[in-house]
Amino acid sequence: MNEKDTLRHQGQRNQLINLVRRKGIKDDNVLNAMNNVPRHLFLDSSFEAHAYQDKAFRIAADQTISQPYTVAKQSELLNVKFGDKVLEIGTGSGYQASVLIEMGIEVYTIERQRELYDITKNLLRNLRYQPKRMVYGDGYKGLPNDAPFDGIVVTAGAPFIPNELLKQLKIGATLVIPVGEENEGMIMTTIKRKSAKEFVKKKHGDFRFVPMLKDTEN
Repeated sequence: MNEKDTLRHQGQRNQLINLVRRKGIKDDNVLNAMNNVPRHLFLDSSFEAHAYQDKAFRIAADQTISQPYTVAKQSELLNVKFGDKVLEIGTGSGYQASVLIEMGIEVYTIERQRELYDITKNLLRNLRYQPKRMVYGDGYKGLPNDAPFDGIVVTAGAPFIPNELLKQLKIGATLVIPVGEENEGMIMTTIKRKSAKEFVKKKHGDFRFVPMLKDTEN
């Protein structure tokens, strides 16, 4: 047991996972992974009491750690299995990436905020949740040199679906992305690649996210 992850924390996680399950998440691989990842270690220690509430919380660089239900929903919608290769747009706190890694996913992740990139890279190394590749860069461009991917998850709200990301999906793979304007609400959307040119889009309800921005910020 990690000395910073106590039986009390594990009990709080169990309660959180039961709540997320009651909200409709059915994928046991997702739920078990979230039950193993110590979410309180992704927040400043002074805010630890908030870690196992089902809500988003502010972190460095004016960003947020996503609501646990949202992380579970996006992970479930990816529909990936052990050993699959997933691109994450928006590393943020590193929590979503860690859940995927705990599921046995090979994670490639991009963060555009230099401050957050540096903090999270160090944190993930210390927690031994090592992405296959972590990049400081523009998420709208994806990682074409590492494509194709078995799934792509975007952890910020995009005003449109980036065509570059669609190109980087394997046939049969899914892009999970919140789409909409920041002040108008965002629709969780999946786009499954059926063939080289055919894509099937589905909507999965309203969610709240920080906006997906272009380029990088030093």
